[in-house]
Amino acid sequence: MSFQTLFTKLEDHTLIITINRPDKLNALNQQVMMDLSAVMDRVYKFPEIKSVVITGAGLKSFVAGADIKEFESLTKTEATALAKKGQEVFFKIENAPKPVIACVNGFALGGGCELAMACHFIIASESAVFGQPEVNLGIMVGYGGSQRLTQRVGKGRAMELVITGKTINATQAMNYGLVNYVVPQSELLDKAFSILRVCHEKAPLAVSNSIKAVNAAWNEAVNGYDVEATLFGECFATSDSKEGIQAFVDKRKPLFKGH
Repeated sequence: MSFQTLFTKLEDHTLIITINRPDKLNALNQQVMMDLSAVMDRVYKFPEIKSVVITGAGLKSFVAGADIKEFESLTKTEATALAKKGQEVFFKIENAPKPVIACVNGFALGGGCELAMACHFIIASESAVFGQPEVNLGIMVGYGGSQRLTQRVGKGRAMELVITGKTINATQAMNYGLVNYVVPQSELLDKAFSILRVCHEKAPLAVSNSIKAVNAAWNEAVNGYDVEATLFGECFATSDSKEGIQAFVDKRKPLFKGH
């Protein structure tokens, strides 16, 4: 895979996506967003990719925000369209049928925090910093941050973060429930891979359906309980469910084949 702003590497069935603009602290511009959309299309398509890690190049920054230079001449209509396009890309990440982990290796500010929250969960380095400082520029979150931050940390804390623009460190982020783990910088990928290796041992459709069910809890357009029941039923139509149940009865490790 070749992209202008991303470096990709497939390792142990995990696609490592590195946002590669270290001179700009990996800031999101339109090309990064197009590349993220394109690479996620491949994640959906290729069965050899079983999971994804998203991180940033260098030691300072995951993504330090959007590329503000692209905001200078935006009209109201253009800004709305930009936000909707960004939300579309992040929805693609959030709804991926395979686990997506953000390995936050430094600044995750503005669009960077929004990108991390679009992933299924977050592992942060000890030096990570999170925040939605858009109000300092006279603007606000636009790529879904107001919604996902509220889902993750609750209304009170989300409201404080988005209207003050304050930042929080990795320990605070974990205490808020924003991140799952805080580890030394050098252990970020190792921690992600230790979790993903466990995920890879499970039936792929069961994993995919579980992601859909959890996401349905926050989708006002559907009844999450109905979604769960339907997906539960779908699992029983697979060969993997029969294998998993028989393996449990036989007291052996199941051999899932993805169908």
